[in-house]
Amino acid sequence: METVTLNNGVEMPIIGFGVFQIPDTETQAAVEAALAAGYRHLDTAASYGNEEAVGAAIKASGIPREELWVTTKLWIQYAPTGSVEDNTLRAFEASLTRLGLDYLDLYLIHQPLGDYYSEWRAMQKLYAEKRARAIGVSNFHPDRLVDLIENNEIVPAVNQIETHPFHQRRVDQDLMGERGVQIESWGPFAEGKNDLFTNPVLAAIGEAHGKSAAQVVLRWLTQRQVIVIPKSVKPERMAQNLDIFDFTLTEEQMAQIATLDTGASQFFDHRDPAMVSWLNSRHD
Repeated sequence: METVTLNNGVEMPIIGFGVFQIPDTETQAAVEAALAAGYRHLDTAASYGNEEAVGAAIKASGIPREELWVTTKLWIQYAPTGSVEDNTLRAFEASLTRLGLDYLDLYLIHQPLGDYYSEWRAMQKLYAEKRARAIGVSNFHPDRLVDLIENNEIVPAVNQIETHPFHQRRVDQDLMGERGVQIESWGPFAEGKNDLFTNPVLAAIGEAHGKSAAQVVLRWLTQRQVIVIPKSVKPERMAQNLDIFDFTLTEEQMAQIATLDTGASQFFDHRDPAMVSWLNSRHD
């Protein structure tokens, strides 16, 4: 398995298995199948409601803990009369309990909303105590990411953001690289929007290599040194998503994929006031 080296020297697998939108009742079986297929990097979140199922699959697998990379995410904390830092520490312990683990490999702030500066201070403590091997953020646009970096001791190791052929985030990736932050893609297949799996550009490139459009997308991202966490509940697709390191896209093929960029989200904008209000209404 290829890895990337984070800004603290820790190596993280470049491909993992995501469980967003997998129902809790199906998650354990899906994760067990993913681990059997060879995945050793798992990505979940408190807000997904399936951390316990992920933990059950890890336990059932019998795979040594040190061979796994487990990421989960902190949802927006709300403490009008208390401490967001204390809430964050409690949320971390609750996630660990649900996962059945003693530590996390990566803990992320899920949304750039609420008092995420207090959340980050608590996460810095967890990192200092070696409860998390790395800490980072998710869905942070460059302005908020830079502001967080400028006003805190620890630079986030990872920023997990929407990244796929229709929203390629090259400028964002360049800025993150300058600041020592690793880009990670959520939604690498754009959830099939714009007919991604039958896109003629991706399909033609795939045909040239004997691969599917989905495999081309994952190879395109990993060649850009973008961490990916594809999701599937079908074991054959899980295996295909791992089978991407035996071919290399040419510069011309990379340039062809670059033409697909719309420069806009295919889902939602974290700077849209209505979306900000909706997300905040779901705070812990």
